[in-house]
Amino acid sequence: MSTDPAPGATVNVRPIADTRGVVDYGRIFAAELVGTAVLVLCGPGAAILAGDRIGVLGISLAFGFALLVMAYVIGPISGCHINPAVTLAMWLVRKITIRRACYCWVGQIVGGIFGAAVIYGIASGRDGFERGGFASNGWGRDGFSGLGSTIVVEIVFTALLILVVIGTTGPKFAAGFNGLTAGLALALIHLVTIPIDNTSVNPARSLATAIFADTDPNALGQLWAFIVFPMIGAVVGVFVWLLVDDSQLEDTRLDTDFLRATRDRLDDVVD
Repeated sequence: MSTDPAPGATVNVRPIADTRGVVDYGRIFAAELVGTAVLVLCGPGAAILAGDRIGVLGISLAFGFALLVMAYVIGPISGCHINPAVTLAMWLVRKITIRRACYCWVGQIVGGIFGAAVIYGIASGRDGFERGGFASNGWGRDGFSGLGSTIVVEIVFTALLILVVIGTTGPKFAAGFNGLTAGLALALIHLVTIPIDNTSVNPARSLATAIFADTDPNALGQLWAFIVFPMIGAVVGVFVWLLVDDSQLEDTRLDTDFLRATRDRLDDVVD
């Protein structure tokens, strides 16, 4: 999630524009790699290494704190998306170019896998360690709900996360509170949805843990849902933002003649 300052705010970090050179894109890639690695280290890491001690509340806070901290550390460099769904939403609302989005996506995937590998290295040194589901997402197993509930959860709660992210990057939002708000939102999302499907709302996090799952053969087989539905949720989140804010459809990449006509018809009905 972006921590771009409000207009007129003073920051000590040089802004990165999409028209700059390869070096700046390399920094964006590195920032997203590090940020996603930290998210996986602290989120799934908390579940794998300390879940029996800290419970759902502790795991949820670990995810939220990881995002909160990274938002202030790497936000001025890459926007701290550390989530492919967030990057998609930022591209849809024209805050980044497709080139920048691609650097973010690659960094997120590599960073997530790296973070999961570190957790595996730590956990494998413990007596009696079994990878099992390795904090992966899923449905119909480990006490999780079915696929229908998973679809609803991943679309709705990813849309909620996107709504928060876009809202906190706008000029009307109080400068300096972006990371705090986003971190609390992610913790809240996990508190509600961990019992349903172990909470994804982030394809990079889901991919990273599914790769290392062992005794549960469905982790990789079910991964598609935790890529497809969070990305759909990102699109839904942008639409929701357009409903609650005075932003224009024409300002986004969702602008089509069909959607304009639908919007205009709805406006006529409301009037």
